[in-house]
Amino acid sequence: MIETVKHLIGSGGSSGFGSRSTADHVTLHSDLRSLTAIITGATSGIGAETARVLAKRGARLVLPARSIKTAEETKARILSEFPDSEIIVMHLDLSSLASVRRFVANFESLNLPLNILINNAGKYAHKHAISEDGVEMTFATNYLGHFLLTKLLLKKMIETASQSGVQGRIVNVTSVIHSWFSGDMLQYLADISRNNRNYDATRAYALSKLANVLHTIELSRLLHKMDANVTANCVHPGIVRTRLTRDREGFITDLVFFLTSKLLKSVPQAAATTCYVATSPRLRNVCGKYFSDCNEARTSKFGSCNIKAQRLWTASELLVSPNVYQTFNYSLANGPVCSKSQAHI
Repeated sequence: MIETVKHLIGSGGSSGFGSRSTADHVTLHSDLRSLTAIITGATSGIGAETARVLAKRGARLVLPARSIKTAEETKARILSEFPDSEIIVMHLDLSSLASVRRFVANFESLNLPLNILINNAGKYAHKHAISEDGVEMTFATNYLGHFLLTKLLLKKMIETASQSGVQGRIVNVTSVIHSWFSGDMLQYLADISRNNRNYDATRAYALSKLANVLHTIELSRLLHKMDANVTANCVHPGIVRTRLTRDREGFITDLVFFLTSKLLKSVPQAAATTCYVATSPRLRNVCGKYFSDCNEARTSKFGSCNIKAQRLWTASELLVSPNVYQTFNYSLANGPVCSKSQAHI
């Protein structure tokens, strides 16, 4: 209840920022002119605002997108506002592991540094679909593609941080909806990757967002083990006020929308936490944390299990391997499982 009140009034936390802070506000004193950032899902919404603000602060941007045309339009909008910006548009379909590998190869051919990786792209699939790699589409796009992307770019990020002395930042955009998932993650993924009998769009989305959280936990552990000058954190941007919230009409719907709208954010407000975590000098050496409203917050208890994070990582390594169809069932049948006490459920 207290947290809800703080959110409603926009009360600032220890960072000095809160739910009503904007991306412009939290980066006001940031100078990113020497930095290169890759931002997925930057053609609309939170991703587009994140790209706009990072360009405003001087960062070189790489914008991967399925639609080159849409990405070029985003680039043009940013350049119209900030003509000196350097923006590179490249093709990437996160639901395709082959596309992720091609993107990384093409990016590496540019011989650019990489300081910031923002894994922002996401989708909510109302209809059940399977990726070309045999994985349920929401999970493939929101999590698995980003897992492989991060894995393949990590060496470049570590090298850049070592050579420049500037700490690298990886930001995984998740959602508070990760707390809605319960049950065996990998078994549910296997079920919905075989057929649509047990498919529920909201549960599938929650699964992918929980995977983003657990990815951050295990990636943080591995970065620490490697003594890399790169951090990884995840963020809940908030529930965004968009036209999608008015898809249906009616008195009850309008009443619910009116009441709920007091908790919704504008796009500039929703992009604030991502920009804060990606750029704030206050977060140097902060790693493996979950942020909401520009302040550190708690994940769900289900999302804080280190063993589940390790199990997901092992399964993900197998899923992105060339023999994905052979390894998928193996990944579900092996690996450690959280005890009830460890999972805090």
